[in-house]
Formats: sequence, structure tokens, C-alpha cells
Amino acid sequence: MAEVAAGTFDFPDNGTDRHGFLGCAVRFYVLHRISIGPEFAYVTGERRSRRMLTGNVTFDLVRPADGQARPFTPFAVVGGGLFQTREEFPREIYTSSEGAFTAGGGVRARITDRVGAGAEARVGWELHIRVNALVTVRLGG
Repeated sequence: MAEVAAGTFDFPDNGTDRHGFLGCAVRFYVLHRISIGPEFAYVTGERRSRRMLTGNVTFDLVRPADGQARPFTPFAVVGGGLFQTREEFPREIYTSSEGAFTAGGGVRARITDRVGAGAEARVGWELHIRVNALVTVRLGG
């Protein structure tokens, strides 16, 4: 399954430092309700950009009955990886990297057999609150 997400990253340790964000992920089901996969997020703000690459584990919180897809699927997600910050100053550009994690949850709604949409919220480190919409596409047969 592939996902595209867009929303906001708020950094509460800097007052209200709101950034836009765009992300993409691929998930592979390893068990009926558990999937794993990489996620890349690009976060942009005034004179500052961030990139985050994590490996995520997603837990679908309800089990579909008789193999049928449910119209709504609540989920929880945790991930860990790398967070890179790039800041532009008048005389230099500063780049730093550190470990990252996110945790949160949301809900996906089935639109067709292959396409869904949803919303999620997460908290993570570098300390941020993430709220976004997402579109999912089931790949393959």
C-alpha cells in the first residue's frame, strides 16, 4: 500500500512554529493487521527545511470480518529513523541530523477497493505535533 500525506508540523518548543509538510510512505502487511515500511517527510518553513526518514509499524485496530474490507479503519503508528534540519542564515547554511521518532494514530476510510482517504495526528522528536490528511492506494493485485 502506498500513502501520500499533507498537513502541518507544529514545533511547540519555538512558540507556534508552524510548517507545511508533504510525505509519502509504502506499507507491507506482515500480519493481517500489522504493516511495516519506510516513510519520507519533507517539512518546509521560513528559512528552514527539514527532512525525516523513518521506518514505521502500523497497527490496524479493527479486524475485518470474513476477509471483507471495513469502510473505516482506525490505526496506531510508531516509527523511528533520522531527522535532518537545514537552516539558512545571512552568511551561512547550517545542517544538523539527529534521531527521530513519531507515534500517533488516525483513521482511514475506504473509497473504492483500491483507494482510501484519512486523517492522522502524531507527536515526535525533534519535538513536533503533526496533523495531516492522507490518501492511500493499494498496489498490486
